[in-house]
Amino acid sequence: MPISMADFCRGSIVGVCYGRNADDLPTPDKVAQLVQLHNIKYLRIYDSNIQVLKAFANTGVELMVGVPNSDLLAFSQFQSNADSWLKNSILPYYPATKITYITVGLEATESPDNASALVVPAMRNVLTALKKVGLHKRIKVSSTHSLGVLSRSFPPSAGAFNSSHAFFLKPLLEFLAENQSPFMIDLYPYYAYRDSPNKVSLDYALFESSSEVIDPNTGLLYTNMFDAQIDALYFALMALNFRTIRIMVTETGWPSKGSPKEKAATPDNAQTYNTNLIRHVINDSGTPSKPGKELDVYIFSLFNENRKPGLESERNWGLFYPDQTSVYNLDFTGKGAVDITSGANGTNSNGTTWCIASSKASESDLQNALDWACGPGNVDCSAVQPSQSCFEPDNLVSHASFAFNSYYQQNGASDVACSFGGNGIKVDKDPSYDNCIYLTTRGINKTAASNMTAIANTSSSPQTEVCAWVASFFLMTLISFVLNLGNVLDTSF
Repeated sequence: MPISMADFCRGSIVGVCYGRNADDLPTPDKVAQLVQLHNIKYLRIYDSNIQVLKAFANTGVELMVGVPNSDLLAFSQFQSNADSWLKNSILPYYPATKITYITVGLEATESPDNASALVVPAMRNVLTALKKVGLHKRIKVSSTHSLGVLSRSFPPSAGAFNSSHAFFLKPLLEFLAENQSPFMIDLYPYYAYRDSPNKVSLDYALFESSSEVIDPNTGLLYTNMFDAQIDALYFALMALNFRTIRIMVTETGWPSKGSPKEKAATPDNAQTYNTNLIRHVINDSGTPSKPGKELDVYIFSLFNENRKPGLESERNWGLFYPDQTSVYNLDFTGKGAVDITSGANGTNSNGTTWCIASSKASESDLQNALDWACGPGNVDCSAVQPSQSCFEPDNLVSHASFAFNSYYQQNGASDVACSFGGNGIKVDKDPSYDNCIYLTTRGINKTAASNMTAIANTSSSPQTEVCAWVASFFLMTLISFVLNLGNVLDTSF
């Protein structure tokens, strides 16, 4: 019961894809530090690289590992190959390294040799290997797909799988349903906009649309392409009578740079898409056909990868440069201020500025500056304490930003007051969010961030309320059981 309760109450998650098709990336141990620093708790890798698995041991980061297409033939032909791989590449590092998914094959229907016929046999052998060591319920097996598995995706209610993949999809879907594994899809609204800008608006692709697209068959209203694509998959699954399989988005994102004809590939658009995506997912918004339904999503990708072929955009999907500096700022909790560059949209026009922590500052420098601001600097840092209004997101950059700004405003908003040894940055967009209000010189005599309790600070989602009710129900049931057991024992003596 505790396991099913935890699964039910977990909520949607946001992870990141850690591709390594580059020759200038930091070592895996440095990547592990970077991931933890930015509060990224879920990571997808595309193989089972030993150095990566070692680096993420005891970090608490959950990994999705992959069996590449090049190994599908060997894994599908002989059970012993899957057994040996599990024994040598996974078991030595588990459970110190938290591996929760194994993806067998990567968009196999898109591969030049169309290796899709090998996927399900390979999946079965990997699952059998896991069963032999008792891990089949802890590590789920699936395979990733492109949206090309659909022959039709609009309107969403007419979503249908491509009949040319029927021989592959039927046993795959049966496997997923039988083993409660997710259907994994890689979704890219960016490509839909880039290839058909006259049919798809940029705002619709970026979750920014103020208008709605109506599905004529269901009357459902869509304000973004991501939801429409997800629902097309749900309807395609339902058309084949697979109603219990959940969907997981194993890749999505937006490039920050492109070739001259890829005008939408900009840092602003990439930040807008991923910011809106995270908020959409974390809030358990669901989709028009599945409101409130959990949806796990992995953003592509952690780094820009300089060895990827194709147009310029292919090498610029990263959240970070290889030197570990941010391409743009992103808050993975879905709560914080994410657009903190001085040239960002939505800047104020009254000359007000704020001071925040630099995302390029080292962890030790930020910690020292935060300790100074909250100590000798006389900043009231109670708002960043647990359960208070500015505690979330619980990371050093966010907490330091609040403290830096408070000191900056209390000391006349002068340039020197935002120095912090070069770790402070002046911005002209208000970093305030939710109930966390950043001071300004105009509001210096007002309470900067009220010491609200966690109950006042957060609004309960329907799922949170249901989880609380379920927890209370089971607690009362347990108490009743214990009391009745006591009565039975009393009467038996």
